[in-house]
Amino acid sequence: MSDLFGSPAPRPPLAARMRPRNLEEFVGQSHLVGPGKPLRQMYLQRKVHSMILWGPPGTGKTTLAMLLAERVEAHLERLSAVTSGVRDLRQVVERARKLRSTGRPTVLLVDEIHRWNRAQQDAILPHVEEGLVTLIGATTENPSFEVIPALLSRTRVYRLEPLDDEALRTLLMRALKDPERGLGAYRIQLTEEAVQALIEHAHGDARSLFNALETVVELYAPEVQKGTPIGREQVEAAYESKAFHDKHGDLHYDLISAFIKSVRGSDPDAAIYWLARMLEGGEDPLFIARRLIILAAEDIGLADPQALTLAVSTFHAVHMIGLPEGAIPLAEATIYLAATEKSNSAYMALKKAQEVARKTLKEPVPLALRNPVTRMMKSMGYGEGYRYAHAYPEHFVDMTFLPPSLKDLRLYEGTDQGKEKVLRARIRRLWKGRKG
Repeated sequence: MSDLFGSPAPRPPLAARMRPRNLEEFVGQSHLVGPGKPLRQMYLQRKVHSMILWGPPGTGKTTLAMLLAERVEAHLERLSAVTSGVRDLRQVVERARKLRSTGRPTVLLVDEIHRWNRAQQDAILPHVEEGLVTLIGATTENPSFEVIPALLSRTRVYRLEPLDDEALRTLLMRALKDPERGLGAYRIQLTEEAVQALIEHAHGDARSLFNALETVVELYAPEVQKGTPIGREQVEAAYESKAFHDKHGDLHYDLISAFIKSVRGSDPDAAIYWLARMLEGGEDPLFIARRLIILAAEDIGLADPQALTLAVSTFHAVHMIGLPEGAIPLAEATIYLAATEKSNSAYMALKKAQEVARKTLKEPVPLALRNPVTRMMKSMGYGEGYRYAHAYPEHFVDMTFLPPSLKDLRLYEGTDQGKEKVLRARIRRLWKGRKG
């Protein structure tokens, strides 16, 4: 085990060594790489188009880009949007032109493409249009916010999801058993509790999982060498030592969780504290602003609809002015959202509706609700029985807008919090004596 404990020629990190060598070794993202799915079809057909892979860290974005480039026998150029500029891009374009004359295509992988400013994105656009390079952008942020429309329209966006526990367990066991790339030669023993702890702390991130495993093994080298099983206590102790904490690691998720729960719990003091912790730790302020938008809709909702407007305005303010001044609107929004009334009625209604919708996807739209665009549609009964609400008192008409089998369905409960109290009272009054 000398390569883990003081070898003069250390091997690459475990996460790099365990990177899949082909699509068959790839774990997770079955909605993209499963049978008949888009990225598998591209892989099998040896074709690749410009795309943006959007998802959390450690979910396979870079790996998929590398596998696709290798499959089409393209030259792979890789740039980091954090450290590269227009000059680096020009050099890539020059090499791509020379390679094209030999018949070899170029795939350009841009890590963290959301960090490229407009000028940099404009610079790559004509070369993507021309087909000189096939662009694969990898990002943890919503590309609709961060990628210019012109570039976005020339790419396809594929969303990657956090790896589930089963996928993480598969990767962990593979690393423990693989004698060449992994740790199989050392017969490391982990208790089931330790395995579960590593999976829990990974938060769907394969790279975090591998880094954690490697660090635990190194921290407890004597026990490993003696064949003593590593337990949950050692894993938890390693995490408490902050051996793995980084901007995209466990602490990242713990801090945002504490922040959201403090705002939801109407504690502005705790909320502003966790906000400061994240900003001082170098967290992306736009990530925080996006979380505030989600929180405003999910946890405040109809109790104070102005909260969502404020959260969206905060995002745009932070985007325009950046740090350090951008922290001020973040603080204002945080305190307001923490202090205002709370309601999750819209969120809960949506979840109930989605559950019902999944079970009733074949329910036809009632004829009365269909728009009779043509004479034929009208002759088939489209629109028959529909009553225009604005033609009735209070702009309300008592008729059924759901499929007949769901006519008694109730999804929105409402609360008596803030402005929602008025909305709830109106709906209850109007529908109290409904006949349907």
